[in-house]
Amino acid sequence: MTAQAQDQSIYDVVVVGSGAGAMTAALFAADRGLSVLVLEKSQQFGGTSAISGGGIWIPNNHHFIAKGGNDSPEKAWTYLKAAVGDRVDEKRLRTYLEQAPQMVSELEACSRVRFAVAEKYPDYYPHLPGSLPGGRSLDPEIFDASVLEEEFANMRPASATTLLMGKIAWTARQAHRAMSRSFGWRLMLLGLMLRYKLDFKWRRKSELDRRTALGASLVASLRRSLMDRNVPLWLGSDFRELQVEAGRVSGVKVLRDGRELLIGARLGVILGSGGFEQNQELRDRYLPKPSRREWSATPPDNNTGAALLAAQAHGAATDLMDWGWWAPTIAVPGEEKPRPIFAERAFPGPIVVNQQGKRFVNEAAPYLEFVDAMYRDNQGKSPEQLSAWVIFDAHFRFHYAMGPLMPAQIIADSRLPEQWLNSLYFKADTLEQLADQIGVDAAGLQASVERSNGFARSGEDLDFGRGGNVFDRYYGDVNVKPNPCLAPLAKAPFYAMRIDAGDIGTKGGLLTNEHAQVLHENGQPISGLYAIGNTSASVLGTTYPGAGGTLGPAMTFGYVAACHLAAQR
Repeated sequence: MTAQAQDQSIYDVVVVGSGAGAMTAALFAADRGLSVLVLEKSQQFGGTSAISGGGIWIPNNHHFIAKGGNDSPEKAWTYLKAAVGDRVDEKRLRTYLEQAPQMVSELEACSRVRFAVAEKYPDYYPHLPGSLPGGRSLDPEIFDASVLEEEFANMRPASATTLLMGKIAWTARQAHRAMSRSFGWRLMLLGLMLRYKLDFKWRRKSELDRRTALGASLVASLRRSLMDRNVPLWLGSDFRELQVEAGRVSGVKVLRDGRELLIGARLGVILGSGGFEQNQELRDRYLPKPSRREWSATPPDNNTGAALLAAQAHGAATDLMDWGWWAPTIAVPGEEKPRPIFAERAFPGPIVVNQQGKRFVNEAAPYLEFVDAMYRDNQGKSPEQLSAWVIFDAHFRFHYAMGPLMPAQIIADSRLPEQWLNSLYFKADTLEQLADQIGVDAAGLQASVERSNGFARSGEDLDFGRGGNVFDRYYGDVNVKPNPCLAPLAKAPFYAMRIDAGDIGTKGGLLTNEHAQVLHENGQPISGLYAIGNTSASVLGTTYPGAGGTLGPAMTFGYVAACHLAAQR
């Protein structure tokens, strides 16, 4: 950053947070001639966006239309309204559908960000009218992050779960090809590994792949675009409170380098610093019980709800506070946060059971609905029984991954860390012995396995319909017949791993209008205050219509906020 930027104490716009939504807002504000400062609490930029899949759900996007995709504003509205219902103000919903395609088009035209359409990634609710079997989710293209130069070291590293073998960048389209074992997947993996290994010049500098993908690509390309515009981003700037003068938000107070600073905002402040999932007190106050921040797949000690509390202190309204962007997680010994389990639940073979040994959900269901089912299944039971268990056999273990366990044909049990046995995973020669190890009812587990094995033979899950729709089958093994999501669980030894009711962020937050303005409890906008992303109550209500349902709205309303602020000038 320049010396002028360091000395300046007032800007047109102050953006709190450095995730995809926040940086998108900053970029568009700068392109409209506004002076902008981006503040980040941690010593790394990117937030949860950097460790995410990076996809954005954009109905009627120009990439899909250019490929002849059969989408329209009318279809998108039919689907979104069927999913969200009356839970969200229609003005906000319509603004999202109208502005999202425009945001992507402008972003690609003016920045280094590039997307490709995920033509095969279906909407999450294929049973609803207006849904599509693919085309509404956009996947970031590979981005060479070496152009960040020294700033590359300040980016939050991609999560190991988003990298091939924990170190090699690949797009969501490539990951899907490998996980579904589609034609040519082995050759594709070989090419990716060779590309990484043969990058000798960069290997001498770092083990990290300079090519970024998914959320890391999105964050890196946004940051480089801000650098192109000389937009300052201050790391280690802990947002404390809002400055309000004559009923208008006029700046923020932050703690930086041990000093409290007051930074003025001539036009307004955009809060885009995430949710409150890392604040146990707020989780206890708002979220379903039990709820533990240790189950969250987000970076520890970051998303603590500071922006939420600061706005509430000035009468801001909230909504959806009892909801999260739920995702089942598996805790890995020694890692700072658990790993979300997205795709593996659709692979053929494993079943998920409760403490009674009974299945309670379609294992391949969307992750939000999966954890919601965990809570519903636990009603009337003790809190200790909320966690579930994924059960699989030696055949699955050899051929497929489950969380941090790579297929045994790549990494056998003998090569796994010793401390993982009987902590991360449990192993036994019989189902009865396995049930005894994990404290699950043995008779219930045996009955569930026998019943699900029958479904695998017939190809139809009569209890929960697993593999019965296009979304379930997206990550299924195309070589498994008759149902790519079902296979017998019969070959010893048997395995179990605990699944917790985790999340990738909270869904509730500050209530906003169609301009991303924060609303007061009296229903009127708080002048000069905007909120986007997980700092705001989700425009998608209690649902998750498609891949990228978090970042798509965050970036869209970042764009909307920037445009509205520029118009105020």
